[in-house]
Amino acid sequence: MNLLVSERVKLLSTRSPWWCLISAFVIVVGTAALMATAGEGELSVADTQGGTKIALAVVVVLAALAVTTEYRFGTIRATFQAEPARGPALAAKAVVVAVAAGLAGFLAGPVAWLTAELLAPDRTAGLAGGADWRTVLGSGLLYAISAVIAVAVGVLLRHTAGALALLLCWVLQGEMLLGLIPEFGPAVRDWLPFRAGAHLVSSDGGPLGHWGSAAYFAAFAVVLLGVAISVAKKRDA
Repeated sequence: MNLLVSERVKLLSTRSPWWCLISAFVIVVGTAALMATAGEGELSVADTQGGTKIALAVVVVLAALAVTTEYRFGTIRATFQAEPARGPALAAKAVVVAVAAGLAGFLAGPVAWLTAELLAPDRTAGLAGGADWRTVLGSGLLYAISAVIAVAVGVLLRHTAGALALLLCWVLQGEMLLGLIPEFGPAVRDWLPFRAGAHLVSSDGGPLGHWGSAAYFAAFAVVLLGVAISVAKKRDA
């Protein structure tokens, strides 16, 4: 518990995490508002969540910075001195960042839909069932799991520029480009982690279904974090 409190204080006592969380929220809600005011056709529930992927890029930046800035300024040494096992401290950091990112997503999704509903009530589809609620609320889980992956990448690379470059390329274009490779792409496309995570909030659940894809995405995040913790235990801070 003390580790969780410590990581929460470290995360929320600086401005950059707050700016990232606010930016992610504004991107999702602002995109919904723009689509409601600038468009003419009907807006599905999925349309109101159009800013989710762009905001996801902000979330992974937040999560990676939570780790790499500690390596950059050397504060990670104090953390590891307080918790020599290292694993619990890094796991606590991943949990705190994931909760912060998840809460931003859980809040942004419904507010985005509500914004579109208020601005264009005649064109915005209502929340008719479980699938619609999954689309609206699923970004919270998507952001939380993505944050764990970003923390793991930050631990593995330790350098801000490298971690951000890898994560942004991976999230925004990398998996899409891999999916375009003849023969290889179609075979692996649905098993790429962020694409699997996206199935949670899309109408297409992929080969594993919506919740199966989310479970696969979460398993990937846990395994990658485990690898990162194992590497961190074997090298100097």
